[in-house]
Amino acid sequence: MRAITVRDRDAGIAGLSLTDDMPYPHAAENDVIVRVHAAGFTPGELEWPGTWTDRAGRDRTPSVPGHDLSGTVVELGYGTTGLSVGQRVFGLTDWTRNGALAEFATVEARNLAPLSADIDHTMAAAVPVSGLTAWQGLFDHGRLTTGQTVLIHGAAGSVGSIAVQLAHEVGARVIGTGRACARDRALALGVDAFLDLESEKLERAGEVDVVFDVIGGDTLDRSAALVRTGGILVTIAMPPKVQPQRGRAVFFVVEPDRARLAELASRLRDKRLKPLVGAVRPLAEAPAAFLPGKHTPGKTIIRVAEGRTGDPS
Repeated sequence: MRAITVRDRDAGIAGLSLTDDMPYPHAAENDVIVRVHAAGFTPGELEWPGTWTDRAGRDRTPSVPGHDLSGTVVELGYGTTGLSVGQRVFGLTDWTRNGALAEFATVEARNLAPLSADIDHTMAAAVPVSGLTAWQGLFDHGRLTTGQTVLIHGAAGSVGSIAVQLAHEVGARVIGTGRACARDRALALGVDAFLDLESEKLERAGEVDVVFDVIGGDTLDRSAALVRTGGILVTIAMPPKVQPQRGRAVFFVVEPDRARLAELASRLRDKRLKPLVGAVRPLAEAPAAFLPGKHTPGKTIIRVAEGRTGDPS
């Protein structure tokens, strides 16, 4: 099958290539094999240990990157329940197994949720990692509730944009940050106020109940002082070096969650959630899409299956 593979850890992005002879995947117990229609990736995932080794730490190159996918179930592993052959699904692949930038991918069934026929595969593929990260950051770790104030860094990015919409929906006051060029996008998403991190002082945000950080570095460090008593600083960038004096800080890595994926799918169907899809490129152009400076605003989606990614199949 056709797939994007990487074989040399030292080569980084330059080591990505399209191959036509990747072996068809095997479905183990509780797995499904998905014919991938559309897939997403995280630009920094070539630096993740799981890209290069399996759960036991053994080398597993050549590796297939990409962990967001939307497609159709074509095969069930032994004991798999809850899904059926021919069903449209979306979700995320395991961090330590081959990913979604391939014609077929093996996925644990629990990592997938059904996808209705009226949701485009391209839109669906933009949601799993970003959507679950936003949900878990705001609600599972941040405990955000109606009437609270949340500061969302990178508010117009793939994760931040979904976080803004979810926070707005729950009735929180939303302050977004980013570069000046992102202001209009963030305001359109529903932020109540926007801070340009390049020209405005972060301290203008005042005290907040929740900080949701996707940037790290100095922005993360300075954000600790903005957390009010009992508040929470949540980050996916790195373990925080500076702790809030009157609250707590949480660093987390997104986890699969079929129930939350189903809730996100419901919001997609009802137009209550609109992920920011940037460039849509064919599988052969996936290596170039990883290059710095090649990213357009929003999530880059790779079209894997031939034909329209919105087809019901």
